[in-house]
Amino acid sequence: MNKSSEYKSFSQHIIFPLFFVFLIWLPYWIEITFGCDFTEYGVFPRKTFGLRGILFSPFIHGDFMHVFNNSIPLFILTAFLFYHYKQVAWKVLLPGFLMTGIGTWILGRPSYHIGISGINYMLISFLFFSGLIIKYYRLIAVSLIVVFLYGGLVWFMFPVIDYISWEGHLSGFISGLVLALVFGKNLKHQYKKDKTVKIYPEDEDFLKQFDENGNFIENEQKNQ
Repeated sequence: MNKSSEYKSFSQHIIFPLFFVFLIWLPYWIEITFGCDFTEYGVFPRKTFGLRGILFSPFIHGDFMHVFNNSIPLFILTAFLFYHYKQVAWKVLLPGFLMTGIGTWILGRPSYHIGISGINYMLISFLFFSGLIIKYYRLIAVSLIVVFLYGGLVWFMFPVIDYISWEGHLSGFISGLVLALVFGKNLKHQYKKDKTVKIYPEDEDFLKQFDENGNFIENEQKNQ
């Protein structure tokens, strides 16, 4: 792959992450510019009017730090998703979006739940568990990076801080795990059974250094 192709590939994989970040900043900008307050469009658990929050709540944030703190992980995690799991990226993102909102509506306390952090937890969970299920070295590396960057966030899936929607975080984490189980098994099967299915064809030479059990092949063995 030449430099031009690499640049084009990289650009394609950050378009959607940048767009998602734009989508969470736009409503906040409208709020502070025109004096609006979209909080009532958040998820309000177990109330019919609160169902609209399943669609709208991820794009609503309480203040600057709320939207800013969610922007960086949203960009990084969606970039990981579209680069490493491009075949199933939308199949993960859209159902995960709905599952997280529905879970929050079922589990949440009777108050408005806003912010895209639940989706971030869904992505963290999916990326982590998928790598472990597929057992492909690059995807395992992504799992380890996710743990390194965001492993400390696990505590916020529990009621440790009153004003944080831990229910949304927990719903997102469970949704990501379910999606990892659904899609991870299929991707693992493709890697194992169908040698023509490769996300990274440039890794062919690297993979030849290992036998079918994942053991490194010594130079003497390869030359026999």
